[in-house]
Amino acid sequence: MASLLSETLFDVSGQAPSPSKDFYQLIVTKTDVNLVFGKNIVDYVQNLCQGNFDYLERLPDPLLLHIISFLDLEDLARLSQTSHKFEKLCSSDELWENIVESSCDTVTPEMRALAAEMGWKQIFFTNKLQLQMRIRRRRQNQESVTDEK
Repeated sequence: MASLLSETLFDVSGQAPSPSKDFYQLIVTKTDVNLVFGKNIVDYVQNLCQGNFDYLERLPDPLLLHIISFLDLEDLARLSQTSHKFEKLCSSDELWENIVESSCDTVTPEMRALAAEMGWKQIFFTNKLQLQMRIRRRRQNQESVTDEK
């Protein structure tokens, strides 16, 4: 594939003012930009120059989390594979807390404490019996600690 940019991105030369009057030349190449900023930034800037904006990436995280919360689990899994930002958002505890709260009748304080240990995503994918066992074990551990005091 032919590059959209020539190798030289910026070229300026001239003579410095008195008293040195030295000659200077500054050349910035695509390779220089790749080395300093990485290839992704060059591609991103090229897309911006061509009018290809990724508006979803520019939305604030709380708004994206609200939008993502309406997706099916299959679509959520696909979205998480599209970019690092969406991977982070799709596995965030805030999103999974909203999903658990919308899918459960009630979220007890014990469930919240367990979610602080395990994470909300793990809570969502743990079946009900296993969840009840973990809550029961956690409750027994807390009772044994208070009995020892």
